[in-house]
Amino acid sequence: MGRVAGKVALITGAARGQGAAHARLLAEEGAKVIVGDIRDGEGEALAADLGGEALYLSHDVGSEASWRSVMATIGERHGRLDVLINNAGIAVMAGLFDTDTALFERTVRINQLGVFLGIRHGAELMKADGGGSIVNISSIAGLKADPHFIAYSSTKWAVRGLTKAAARELAPAAIRVNTVFPGIIDTPMLTEAAPGLDVAGFGAANTPLGRVGLPNDVASAILFLASDESAFITGAEFAVDGGVTA
Repeated sequence: MGRVAGKVALITGAARGQGAAHARLLAEEGAKVIVGDIRDGEGEALAADLGGEALYLSHDVGSEASWRSVMATIGERHGRLDVLINNAGIAVMAGLFDTDTALFERTVRINQLGVFLGIRHGAELMKADGGGSIVNISSIAGLKADPHFIAYSSTKWAVRGLTKAAARELAPAAIRVNTVFPGIIDTPMLTEAAPGLDVAGFGAANTPLGRVGLPNDVASAILFLASDESAFITGAEFAVDGGVTA
């Protein structure tokens, strides 16, 4: 019996990187996984690879209409939602004077508004079945701000407050809301944000544990928070960063 056997789990931004690792591990542990993303080709391929009851849904987290459509499909297919991983996000390297209004608003729409809409619409479906677990992905940039990623850092700090407020409000409905803060993780998002970066070398040099993080390092924390093993945990913060923020 898997640790999340039978649970219905939606992971946003799940077509690649950390999101794909979350989807794979939850599926391996028995969850009925919904892969959400705007990368249709990669998302469809992942869902097909997962097999079983895995499903890909094209999903723009910054669109409320898209959230309504996704939740309606999940409701029709499964009748409930047990786990929501708000993983989708973007990161563009830009300081204060290199960040224009369009970039700032785009980052807020995906990284912050997307999480808000996920909590709001996910909680509605969870309430109907007696509760669930919502995990919001922030970043170590939400614990120790990075001046080279000012819009990204701003939104990742915002996710902290949003998580804690939602955890307090949704607790009576047995909906747990927690935050995970990944550190230097070897994913396409990192290499695209910092082209030419020696990710393995940078991670080893800047992480007390002496190596770059892997997507499965984060997925293991996600699995714990998605499972009933964390039934008495809400509003909490989990840094999966090899000691960077210690």
